Amino acid sequence: MAAPPAPATEGSPQPEPHAPELGPGSARRGREDSRASRLSFCTKVCYGIGGVPNQIASSATAFYLQLFLLDIAQIPAAQVSLVLFGGKVSGAAADPVAGFFINRSQRTGSGRLMPWVLGCTPFIALAYFFLWFLPPFTSLRGLWYTTFYCLFQGLATFFQVPYTALTMLLTPCPRERDSATAYRMTVEMAGTLMGATVHGLIVSGAHKQHRCEATVTPGPVTISPNAARLYYIAAAVVAVTYPVCSSLLCLGVKERPDPSTPASGPGLSFLAGLGLTTRHPPYLKMVISFLFISAAVQVEQSYLVLFCTHASQLHDHVQGLVLTVLVSAVLSTPLWEWVLQRFGKKTSAFGISAMVPFAILLAAVPTAPVAYVVAFVSGVSIAVSLLLPWSMLPDVVDDFQLQHHHGPGLETIFYSSYVFVTKLSGACALGISTLSLEFSGYKAGACKQAEEVVVTLKVLIGAVPTCMILAGLCILMVGSTPKTPSQDASSRLSLRRRTSYSLA
Repeated sequence: MAAPPAPATEGSPQPEPHAPELGPGSARRGREDSRASRLSFCTKVCYGIGGVPNQIASSATAFYLQLFLLDIAQIPAAQVSLVLFGGKVSGAAADPVAGFFINRSQRTGSGRLMPWVLGCTPFIALAYFFLWFLPPFTSLRGLWYTTFYCLFQGLATFFQVPYTALTMLLTPCPRERDSATAYRMTVEMAGTLMGATVHGLIVSGAHKQHRCEATVTPGPVTISPNAARLYYIAAAVVAVTYPVCSSLLCLGVKERPDPSTPASGPGLSFLAGLGLTTRHPPYLKMVISFLFISAAVQVEQSYLVLFCTHASQLHDHVQGLVLTVLVSAVLSTPLWEWVLQRFGKKTSAFGISAMVPFAILLAAVPTAPVAYVVAFVSGVSIAVSLLLPWSMLPDVVDDFQLQHHHGPGLETIFYSSYVFVTKLSGACALGISTLSLEFSGYKAGACKQAEEVVVTLKVLIGAVPTCMILAGLCILMVGSTPKTPSQDASSRLSLRRRTSYSLA
């Protein structure tokens, strides 16, 4: 008679249950599921097109909004500071609010996320158009532009959050999701380039130097009806892309039901998860470093056009310089992806510092050849500054999960809080820097600015980004960087990422 099996002790190894053998029918069903999970080329392209409007609008506002408010709308620099600060803060505050409401929305016939994208489309198009509209009154123009910039930034967030989250509901296949994301990034880069090109070409006639006579003393000039009309046309062209691209997104992309179910009970609440993530040292170091770097990039972008217009004789090269920045950023992105994989993230971070000596050179020697070289190098540096944090965040999240084991869903909090901090840093940097123009004596709409304003613009285009970038890199280089987890660790972590956090 066979002896009964010995009872398992706590320290003894447990026998693993045998997995059921798969027959021909199961294998066939697996192949059918794999084919069903594949996304067509048309679906991927339509998904990428859905993000184009926000990229076009963001590119146009980053380079031209400040110039429009100061020279066309002719509102004081202090009010421009309030407009930029208020809009950026609205976009930052809308991130957690959007996550809160979208996380609690019910699924409809067209899905759970798609109704948010479609519902925001007409309102964000109107908000963008009126952001570039010149109202007939002058005393309350600052309030007008603050209101519509806040609306635009908030609605853009409510558009972008469900759009990017839609990736998870396109297909259950991770490889197809990665492919759809690659299509989205490629099309969005094209949208960024298109936005600056189209908007810049349309409004280029509004800033011709012949508006000012050489004999005119410094002071405001009359706003040309043609200049205002050019901005109306540019705003209408960009606004139309919202309903067009959203319609293509809705027609070409079908949102699947969310297959994720809580595998280990409900996740942490948003506030509890936020408290845990903000106490993780690698995450704090990364966020603080890119707080400075992101603010530096936004200041460089915002003041490039203004510097060329008022602090140098480069007003005829504005469009060419903007295109040089964007083209070099787009073309250098694949190169930086290879450098990240070949040499590591810490080594790649030094590429951001390439902007530093050239920014100082442009402020000291503002000639056309120097400006184009600076624009090219700045685009290369901007590419790595945008790519690096999104490459480091997964490593930081994996490092946190392996150390703490607090359950699924915390990676969403890492991402949303990082976006919030970078938007807030940009708001503070742009608000304070624009306020400095007011203190230096900037005259809205003037043909020629005072020497103090020229010096201030040189500091903003050279010294300010330099100090921010060096501070951010010093913080980033201190201490060790989390390593990419092994394949086994990544597999274990992926099992936990099947539920979303609640915002209760």
